Amino acid sequence: MTLAQPPHKKAKALRPGAPRPAKELCSECGLCDTYYIHYVKEACAFLNQQFPTLEAQTHGRSRDVDSSDDRYFGVHQRMMAARKQQPIEGAQWTGIVSTIAIEMLNRGLVEGVVCVQNSKSDRFQPIPVVARTPEEILAARVNKPTLSPNLSVLEEVERSGMKRLLVIGVGCQIQALRAVEKQLGLEKLYVLGTPCVDNVTREGLQKFLETTSRSPDTVVHYEFMQDFRVHFKHSDGSTETVPFFGLKTNQLKDVFAPSCMSCFDYVNGLADLVVGYMGAPFGWQWIVVRNDLGQEMLETVMDQLDTQPVDSQGDRHQAVQQSIPAYDKAVTLPMWAAKLMGVVIERIGPKGLEYARFSIDSHFTRNYLYMRRNHGDRLDDHVPEFAKRIVAQYQLPKE
Repeated sequence: MTLAQPPHKKAKALRPGAPRPAKELCSECGLCDTYYIHYVKEACAFLNQQFPTLEAQTHGRSRDVDSSDDRYFGVHQRMMAARKQQPIEGAQWTGIVSTIAIEMLNRGLVEGVVCVQNSKSDRFQPIPVVARTPEEILAARVNKPTLSPNLSVLEEVERSGMKRLLVIGVGCQIQALRAVEKQLGLEKLYVLGTPCVDNVTREGLQKFLETTSRSPDTVVHYEFMQDFRVHFKHSDGSTETVPFFGLKTNQLKDVFAPSCMSCFDYVNGLADLVVGYMGAPFGWQWIVVRNDLGQEMLETVMDQLDTQPVDSQGDRHQAVQQSIPAYDKAVTLPMWAAKLMGVVIERIGPKGLEYARFSIDSHFTRNYLYMRRNHGDRLDDHVPEFAKRIVAQYQLPKE
């Protein structure tokens, strides 16, 4: 059954550099770069927060905010930890996302895959593409931690006439996609999401690398990992780790994009399948199957994966409460103290799903404060009920 058929209402795309409807909160998802800008007032996550409606549209129900797992991780059928038995060379982790995309294409389940390659001149400059071969998918491996206009290729998808599509993206992109998917003329849409937090502009990324890494020019990729360290992979194959608590917060506090500081969709709640890391043991990937389409995608690679159940250990609450004023005041510890604290927290701190909750709590409290201070008139409408419930567990600084 076709989701919907064009023709649909169109508007002239905005010029590069022109002001966006969401103004400073724009995440540069790419929708305004297409004639689908006609739908931006309804579709943009930063103009029209509509989690319950879009969750019900996508999954058949919205999340139950009274259920801890639903409240934190969204609508889901199952969760697991997994890793590829034969990792893809050059992948950020073991290559589960790339492998699913390739299998979907090779089996004819989709005709194209929306993913993000990088420019030939800059390894971190995102270039959204509609991949039609395994080689084009592999060229998109490794996360690009910068704002990326993934939806800018939607016009290309419509012009191509393809009817079965896989889109790989992050929360703000997927929210906009779900709001316009009925206008795309597709027979089948699969959405493979990754958790996402704290993206930056390309300039912001450079500042982060220069402030944090011993060799910013050779960093291939990095991630904030479950051992409370930032892991940098360098072009010579070496790994550099920096404890969270040793980051130069006073220099980096304003580096993250305002859209990321006002986002409450860390776990990509509108994707069919989510592949990340934060709910899994170190070295494993965290997989969340949200609906039947997600299970269909996962089944294409199950025979290539080692899996284990998700686990949860420790108590995050004290660590989160202590992190609120520390971040707010841009506290930076001496490196020796940061390393010591990292070792202690790694041994006795939250693990598995409790680490995931720690990360969600830390970011949601920070983002709630950001919205309260900078967009207080929109606070109640913009923050979803599940996020309000999460933030309410903690004491926030009084203004």
